[in-house]
Amino acid sequence: MRRAEQGNETAVVEFIILGFQSTPEVQLILFLIFLVTYITTVSGNLLIMVLVVTDHHLHKPMFFFLGNLSFLETCYTSTILPRMLASFLTNKYVISINGCFLQYFFFTGLAGAECCLLTAMSYDRYIAICKPLHYTTIMNGKCCLQLAGGSWVNGLLASAIVTCLMPQLTFCGPNEIDHFFCDFTPLVKLSCTDTHRIELATFILASLLTLPPFLLTLISYVYISVTVLRIPSSTGRHKVFSTCSSHLTVVTLFYGTLIVVYLGPKPNTLGNLHKVFSVCYTVLTPLVNPLIYSLRNNNIKK
Repeated sequence: MRRAEQGNETAVVEFIILGFQSTPEVQLILFLIFLVTYITTVSGNLLIMVLVVTDHHLHKPMFFFLGNLSFLETCYTSTILPRMLASFLTNKYVISINGCFLQYFFFTGLAGAECCLLTAMSYDRYIAICKPLHYTTIMNGKCCLQLAGGSWVNGLLASAIVTCLMPQLTFCGPNEIDHFFCDFTPLVKLSCTDTHRIELATFILASLLTLPPFLLTLISYVYISVTVLRIPSSTGRHKVFSTCSSHLTVVTLFYGTLIVVYLGPKPNTLGNLHKVFSVCYTVLTPLVNPLIYSLRNNNIKK
């Protein structure tokens, strides 16, 4: 373990990502599972991006946001899985402190962007179903670009603010992160300086990036549900609901797993089970998103 002298203390300059080292007997199985998952995730999301760009039938706001989501999911899973796969092969679990901060920046920035992007997609469905006569006027090219661009900027900007505060922390104790990537809580726990400032900033920014988008998404689907129930024919209700079911499933999976991980019992209570829950939103969600949209969207299937 390399260290650098800082005053009378010894500052850590690299971390050890423990990952799933506590289960050495299944390392090979985990490597194969994560490798297949990563290849499938990237392939599925790239296929959706290619379809959205090349097929003129998909040049619509809903698929524009879907293409953005697929690109985001590809980047999202690529911030974690390649390094984890390399660790399985080389048995080297060391990451520099700057590399850890960089991984945290991209991971949280993309997660925040996804919260905003899912809200933009729900707003698109709300306008399409509740205000169909005004849809083409409201959801024009400029509006779509602003919603998508704002999602990316908001997520990455909030992450940049927190990441800029991290170099102010000093790590002089244990350098083992009991997780499979550089997440906020296990990282800050290793700091030997006061962390109240960065924890407060993270709480405020995380609340702004999760609660308002979640509430706006919820409100959108309340209005959509009311509108759908007013449709007289059951065939019409089924057709309208089918256009929203894919997005609603993705929203439920994403926010559901986040709530379990960050609002559930503390990691020390759950042990390795906490890592398993974290796999759900970092690995499984990007994997199932293209499958959900492919299997439940008639335009994508065609």
